[in-house]
Order: sequence, then structure tokens, then C-alpha cells
Amino acid sequence: MTFVRSTLAVALAVLAIGSFTQAQAKGCLKGAVVGGVAGHYAHHHAVLGAVGGCVAGHELAKHKAKVAREKAAQQHATAGN
Repeated sequence: MTFVRSTLAVALAVLAIGSFTQAQAKGCLKGAVVGGVAGHYAHHHAVLGAVGGCVAGHELAKHKAKVAREKAAQQHATAGN
């Protein structure tokens, strides 16, 4: 029974991750893998860890992109003067 539930959970996670567009999935896949592994070792909550990792990875990727845009804009403004 546990194997069936685990297989079903992995299949649903793959379908959910596969449904994201590339822009939305940025950081999600890496975070999901790390979160899934961490969740597995934390009392077998791999799916919950993968979901949390996906959310955290996506937010970190958004933050990193925002910082990069701000830095590029600042360099562009400095180069223009």
C-alpha cells in the first residue's frame, strides 16, 4: 500500500511540475528536488517537502532576478552619465 501511495504521489508531483510554464517553473524544480529529499528524511514527508521546496525555490529565483534587473538598471544609469 505504501508503494502505491508513493508512486501515486510522485506521479501527481511530476504532472503538477510539468504543467508549469518555463517562466513559472524557474527555481521550482531544483527546490522541489531538495525539498523532496529533505522531506523524505524528515519522517517520510517527501511530497510535502517537494511542494515547499518548489515554492521556496521559485521565490528565491524571483528575488535573484529582481536583484539582477536592479543591478543592470543601476549600471546602465551610471554608464549613461
